[in-house]
Amino acid sequence: MINRRHIRVKVMQSVYAMIHAKSDNIVKEEKFLRQSIDKMYDLYILSLDMLVRVNQIAETTLEVSKKKYFATKEELNPNRKFIDNKVIKSLKESVSLQNYIEENNLNNWYLDDKYVSIVYNNLLASDLYKNYMADEETTFKKDQKFAVKFFAEFVAPNEKLAEYFEGENISWVDDIPFVNTWVVKTLQELRAKDDFIIGRLYKNSDDEAFASDLFRKTVLNLPKFEEEIVDKTPNWETDRIADLDMILIKMAICEFLKFPSIPVKATINEYLEIAKDYSTEKSSTFINGVLDKIWKDFEVTNRLNKIGRGTL
Repeated sequence: MINRRHIRVKVMQSVYAMIHAKSDNIVKEEKFLRQSIDKMYDLYILSLDMLVRVNQIAETTLEVSKKKYFATKEELNPNRKFIDNKVIKSLKESVSLQNYIEENNLNNWYLDDKYVSIVYNNLLASDLYKNYMADEETTFKKDQKFAVKFFAEFVAPNEKLAEYFEGENISWVDDIPFVNTWVVKTLQELRAKDDFIIGRLYKNSDDEAFASDLFRKTVLNLPKFEEEIVDKTPNWETDRIADLDMILIKMAICEFLKFPSIPVKATINEYLEIAKDYSTEKSSTFINGVLDKIWKDFEVTNRLNKIGRGTL
């Protein structure tokens, strides 16, 4: 499921896009934000389905080989260990996974099956596959370990697949690392006796509301938050501050003032980490200095109004 850091990243991207498009249509931009987050779930489902489709190609290939006129002994009695992998079989038989694919028309791997073939052929040539197939012992844990490595080594880092995803949805470029981690975690958490049920996109309704609330409260207060920044950066003209840095500082100020249950330190840490990934090399140090001044000023002037967890 999506975590709050990635929600913040999505909001940051939407605020940035809105500012640079000089748009004042908050409703339209918020709708785009929600769609961007929702589409991330499609990427998660497609990533899981890649394992299923590769498995299905393997089974089809074996069935075709068995029907050859001069089929070999190995072709007539093939090693079905990969096809019968318990973890992938759990995905294949998942009602919730298959229903989501059908309901949302995610037939990508049927229309663009060459990407499935690329992953399948890479897997077949690997030591991972050969060693797995040669192991005569079959257990759920071994099947699970193989499935995780299969995804982590042959799906997640596949550059052609990443290019394909980028072509399908530009916002997926930043989502791929997060979704890859999500898929690995999903595979690791599967249990032998449980049917696979796809997880929720959001942890709870609070996280779902957080995305819209943070976006709206930030956008509606951009000029006000900029005044706070100007007061704390007397030696800096606002146009000398990187656009993303300004947005991240404003989002942090928004959390300081408009989200009483979020601790100040948690807010600062989150935006420093985002800055390291998305802004300049020196951004995190600069942002940390500005937010520290703003936080201390808000404390002195009793403007924080934190409650519950927010006081930690």
